[in-house]
Amino acid sequence: MARALTRIAHEIIERNKGIDECILVGIKTRGAFLAKRLAQRIEKIEGKPIRTGELDITLYRDDLTMKHENEQAHVEQVDIEHEVKNQKIILVDDVLYTGRTVRAALDAVMDLGRPGQIQLAVLVDRGHRELPIRADYVGKNVPTSGSERIIVNLQDVDGEDCVIIYKEDEQ
Repeated sequence: MARALTRIAHEIIERNKGIDECILVGIKTRGAFLAKRLAQRIEKIEGKPIRTGELDITLYRDDLTMKHENEQAHVEQVDIEHEVKNQKIILVDDVLYTGRTVRAALDAVMDLGRPGQIQLAVLVDRGHRELPIRADYVGKNVPTSGSERIIVNLQDVDGEDCVIIYKEDEQ
Protein backbone atom coordinates (compact mmCIF):
# COMPACT_ATOMS: atom_id res chain seq x y z
CA MET A 1 0.00 0.00 0.00
CA ALA A 2 2.80 2.41 0.89
CA ARG A 3 4.60 1.75 -2.38
CA ALA A 4 1.42 2.26 -4.40
CA LEU A 5 0.69 5.59 -2.67
CA THR A 6 4.25 6.78 -3.26
CA ARG A 7 3.97 5.90 -6.96
CA ILE A 8 0.61 7.71 -7.22
CA ALA A 9 2.13 10.78 -5.52
CA HIS A 10 4.93 10.88 -8.11
CA GLU A 11 2.43 10.41 -10.97
CA ILE A 12 0.26 13.28 -9.70
CA ILE A 13 3.24 15.63 -9.55
CA GLU A 14 4.50 14.58 -12.98
CA ARG A 15 1.15 14.74 -14.76
CA ASN A 16 0.28 18.15 -13.31
CA LYS A 17 3.79 19.60 -13.67
CA GLY A 18 3.87 20.34 -9.96
CA ILE A 19 1.09 20.95 -7.45
CA ASP A 20 0.41 24.68 -7.65
CA GLU A 21 -3.10 24.36 -9.14
CA CYS A 22 -3.98 21.05 -7.44
CA ILE A 23 -6.30 20.23 -4.56
CA LEU A 24 -6.42 16.66 -3.20
CA VAL A 25 -9.99 15.85 -2.13
CA GLY A 26 -10.57 12.62 -0.22
CA ILE A 27 -13.97 10.94 -0.44
CA LYS A 28 -14.98 10.08 3.12
CA THR A 29 -14.13 7.92 4.88
CA ARG A 30 -11.14 5.93 3.68
CA GLY A 31 -10.47 8.18 0.70
CA ALA A 32 -9.98 11.09 3.09
CA PHE A 33 -7.30 9.18 5.01
CA LEU A 34 -5.62 8.09 1.77
CA ALA A 35 -5.62 11.72 0.56
CA LYS A 36 -3.82 12.75 3.77
CA ARG A 37 -1.18 10.09 3.16
CA LEU A 38 -0.77 11.21 -0.43
CA ALA A 39 -0.47 14.82 0.72
CA GLN A 40 2.34 13.85 3.11
CA ARG A 41 4.22 12.04 0.34
CA ILE A 42 3.73 14.90 -2.12
CA GLU A 43 4.97 17.44 0.44
CA LYS A 44 8.05 15.32 1.07
CA ILE A 45 8.79 15.14 -2.67
CA GLU A 46 7.91 18.75 -3.59
CA GLY A 47 9.10 20.44 -0.41
CA LYS A 48 5.80 22.29 0.00
CA PRO A 49 2.28 21.27 1.02
CA ILE A 50 -0.51 20.48 -1.41
CA ARG A 51 -3.97 21.84 -0.65
CA THR A 52 -6.42 19.22 0.61
CA GLY A 53 -10.07 18.74 1.44
CA GLU A 54 -12.65 16.09 2.30
CA LEU A 55 -15.95 15.31 0.70
CA ASP A 56 -18.97 13.48 2.10
CA ILE A 57 -21.04 12.36 -0.89
CA THR A 58 -23.94 10.85 1.07
CA LEU A 59 -26.49 13.38 -0.17
CA TYR A 60 -25.42 12.88 -3.78
CA ARG A 61 -25.72 9.09 -3.89
CA ASP A 62 -28.38 7.62 -6.14
CA ASP A 63 -28.82 4.67 -3.75
CA LEU A 64 -29.31 6.80 -0.62
CA THR A 65 -30.55 4.62 2.23
CA MET A 66 -29.03 6.20 5.34
CA LYS A 67 -31.68 8.62 6.58
CA HIS A 68 -32.76 10.19 9.85
CA GLU A 69 -36.18 9.63 11.36
CA ASN A 70 -37.45 12.74 9.52
CA GLU A 71 -36.53 11.11 6.18
CA GLN A 72 -33.80 13.67 5.51
CA ALA A 73 -30.46 12.40 4.32
CA HIS A 74 -27.63 12.38 6.85
CA VAL A 75 -24.88 14.58 5.44
CA GLU A 76 -21.56 15.42 7.00
CA GLN A 77 -19.85 18.70 6.33
CA VAL A 78 -17.89 19.23 3.14
CA ASP A 79 -14.44 20.30 4.22
CA ILE A 80 -12.84 22.06 1.26
CA GLU A 81 -11.57 25.45 2.35
CA HIS A 82 -10.15 26.34 -1.05
CA GLU A 83 -11.77 27.90 -4.10
CA VAL A 84 -12.22 25.08 -6.65
CA LYS A 85 -12.80 27.37 -9.64
CA ASN A 86 -10.21 26.69 -12.35
CA GLN A 87 -8.24 24.34 -10.06
CA LYS A 88 -7.28 20.71 -10.68
CA ILE A 89 -9.30 18.63 -8.24
CA ILE A 90 -7.88 15.19 -7.59
CA LEU A 91 -10.53 12.98 -6.03
CA VAL A 92 -9.11 10.17 -3.87
CA ASP A 93 -10.93 6.97 -2.91
CA ASP A 94 -10.03 3.50 -1.73
CA VAL A 95 -11.85 1.21 -4.21
CA LEU A 96 -13.28 1.96 -7.65
CA TYR A 97 -16.09 -0.45 -8.47
CA THR A 98 -19.32 0.60 -10.24
CA GLY A 99 -18.39 4.28 -10.49
CA ARG A 100 -21.46 5.49 -8.59
CA THR A 101 -19.46 6.91 -5.67
CA VAL A 102 -17.29 8.86 -8.10
CA ARG A 103 -20.36 10.16 -9.95
CA ALA A 104 -21.74 11.43 -6.65
CA ALA A 105 -18.39 13.05 -5.81
CA LEU A 106 -18.34 14.77 -9.22
CA ASP A 107 -21.78 16.24 -8.51
CA ALA A 108 -20.67 17.44 -5.06
CA VAL A 109 -17.54 19.12 -6.45
CA MET A 110 -19.48 20.81 -9.24
CA ASP A 111 -21.83 22.28 -6.63
CA LEU A 112 -18.81 24.04 -5.10
CA GLY A 113 -17.73 25.66 -8.35
CA ARG A 114 -16.33 24.81 -11.75
CA PRO A 115 -12.87 23.28 -11.51
CA GLY A 116 -10.47 23.44 -14.44
CA GLN A 117 -10.12 19.66 -14.31
CA ILE A 118 -11.12 16.71 -12.14
CA GLN A 119 -8.86 13.69 -11.84
CA LEU A 120 -9.35 10.43 -9.92
CA ALA A 121 -6.86 8.48 -7.80
CA VAL A 122 -7.82 5.12 -6.31
CA LEU A 123 -5.90 2.56 -4.33
CA VAL A 124 -7.72 -0.41 -5.94
CA ASP A 125 -9.62 -0.65 -9.24
CA ARG A 126 -11.66 -3.85 -9.23
CA GLY A 127 -13.54 -3.36 -12.50
CA HIS A 128 -17.29 -3.95 -13.04
CA ARG A 129 -18.06 -0.34 -13.99
CA GLU A 130 -21.71 0.64 -14.45
CA LEU A 131 -20.82 4.18 -15.51
CA PRO A 132 -18.18 5.42 -17.99
CA ILE A 133 -15.68 6.39 -15.28
CA ARG A 134 -11.99 5.51 -15.11
CA ALA A 135 -9.22 6.37 -12.69
CA ASP A 136 -6.27 8.54 -13.71
CA TYR A 137 -4.08 7.04 -10.98
CA VAL A 138 -4.43 3.43 -9.79
CA GLY A 139 -2.46 1.75 -7.02
CA LYS A 140 -3.42 -1.76 -8.13
CA ASN A 141 -5.85 -3.26 -10.64
CA VAL A 142 -7.51 -6.28 -9.04
CA PRO A 143 -9.92 -8.04 -11.40
CA THR A 144 -12.73 -9.58 -9.37
CA SER A 145 -15.83 -11.62 -9.98
CA GLY A 146 -19.27 -10.26 -9.16
CA SER A 147 -19.41 -12.45 -6.05
CA GLU A 148 -16.17 -11.09 -4.61
CA ARG A 149 -15.71 -7.99 -2.46
CA ILE A 150 -12.66 -5.90 -1.69
CA ILE A 151 -12.24 -4.29 1.69
CA VAL A 152 -9.48 -1.76 2.34
CA ASN A 153 -8.48 -1.48 5.98
CA LEU A 154 -6.44 1.52 7.06
CA GLN A 155 -4.44 1.97 10.25
CA ASP A 156 -6.25 5.27 10.90
CA VAL A 157 -9.71 3.66 10.89
CA ASP A 158 -9.30 -0.10 11.28
CA GLY A 159 -6.04 -0.50 13.19
CA GLU A 160 -4.11 -2.08 10.30
CA ASP A 161 -3.24 -1.50 6.67
CA CYS A 162 -4.41 -4.30 4.40
CA VAL A 163 -6.55 -5.12 1.39
CA ILE A 164 -8.86 -8.11 1.75
CA ILE A 165 -10.59 -9.97 -1.09
CA TYR A 166 -13.35 -12.38 -0.18
CA LYS A 167 -16.39 -14.05 -1.68
CA GLU A 168 -19.66 -12.47 -0.50
CA ASP A 169 -20.79 -15.72 1.16
CA GLU A 170 -17.50 -16.03 3.16
CA GLN A 171 -17.83 -12.94 5.32
